[in-house]
Amino acid sequence: MNLKIRLVGMSFLQFFIWGAWLITIANYWFGNNIGNPSQFGKIFTTLGISSIIMPALTGIIADRWINAERLYGVLHILAGLVILYIPQVNDPDMFFWCMLVAMLFYMPTIALSNSIAYNTLKSNNFDVVKVFPPIRVWGTVGFIAAMWITNLTGNKATAGQFYISAIASFVLGIYSFTLPACKPNKVVESKSLSETLGLNAFSLFKNGKMAMFFMFAMLLGAALQLTNMYGDRYVDNFKEVPEYADLFVVKYSTIIMSISQISETLFILAIPFFLKRFGIKYVMLISMLAWVLRFAFLAYGNPADGLWMIVMSCIVYGMAFDFFNISGSLFVETQTDSKIRSSAQGLFMMMVNGFGAVIGSFSSGYIIEAFFLKPDNTFDWKPIWLTFAGYALVIAIFFFFLFKHKHDPKEVEGFNH
Repeated sequence: MNLKIRLVGMSFLQFFIWGAWLITIANYWFGNNIGNPSQFGKIFTTLGISSIIMPALTGIIADRWINAERLYGVLHILAGLVILYIPQVNDPDMFFWCMLVAMLFYMPTIALSNSIAYNTLKSNNFDVVKVFPPIRVWGTVGFIAAMWITNLTGNKATAGQFYISAIASFVLGIYSFTLPACKPNKVVESKSLSETLGLNAFSLFKNGKMAMFFMFAMLLGAALQLTNMYGDRYVDNFKEVPEYADLFVVKYSTIIMSISQISETLFILAIPFFLKRFGIKYVMLISMLAWVLRFAFLAYGNPADGLWMIVMSCIVYGMAFDFFNISGSLFVETQTDSKIRSSAQGLFMMMVNGFGAVIGSFSSGYIIEAFFLKPDNTFDWKPIWLTFAGYALVIAIFFFFLFKHKHDPKEVEGFNH
């Protein structure tokens, strides 16, 4: 089979596993009365905790002792076993621990899948910069496909979403053992423990501009998972309003929310233009303002005459997500020494998807429970979304005044090839 097609299959399944439950888990949690909003917030912290702990450790194991594709397969099989068990759990605390174990196995596979793809392409003399992005985009396609399947099969509020995810995990786990060998380095450069774990990148905090950048990365990271946590649940809740209950957008809320991921694939193509025209600071600022719009559109939207707002919130998500993550990664690339560049990228992801995600998941759960939970245990959605919009706006304003960076067109030359 064509090598690129095999990597496409890996990328598709990698994110299909995640898409089967990430957007719809709130429907399952609250629909089955497993716990309250603050306990649900803790569930999403498992993604952040895993992102902080596991990628560096599994990277060391793959670099030194075990073929990356074999470690990748084992982790997916183990994750699948835990995800398969999750529907048997009704206690919120036990649910948290099961999800944490599943994410400790799953989250490092994202980085490993990139490593396997890079290694395989380089070993076969492919142009990685040219060939990898079209392969990676199939991951987003897999995520969208899983969302659609979960919704169309009637599983968006049932245990079925976890069974779909677990089956895909087992398939990918077995499939990974057929991938080209990514052997560990027999000769490993002598490094200190801090260098091996990428901790030397923390020295960047001595630089005022970089410290400011990483702090804003963490603060914005707190907002990145909020619509994944609550977006589908919000649209699905319109079924409680008789005039909206039978509308397509309510019955198939997950399909509507998948417009966000479709938008994400399209806005990637616009990044080179915006970076060249406006520079990294203003592209990241545009991202922050897009988050304000994402939340504000949800606050005022509805499935009937306000459907356009819900759709627009999904469209601006692509700009909000891509413009920060990709331009932020480029900023780190251009501002750090080559010796710590990989570690610096790891630190950026740790601040955004690790610490930021943990802070956002914890705090949003407690804030919703304390201020926006009605006596009948339903959500007061409009002020929830407006609070999130206000948070993103405050970050944008502080970022504009506090983050000092002069645009250099040379920084974006790599996007023009």
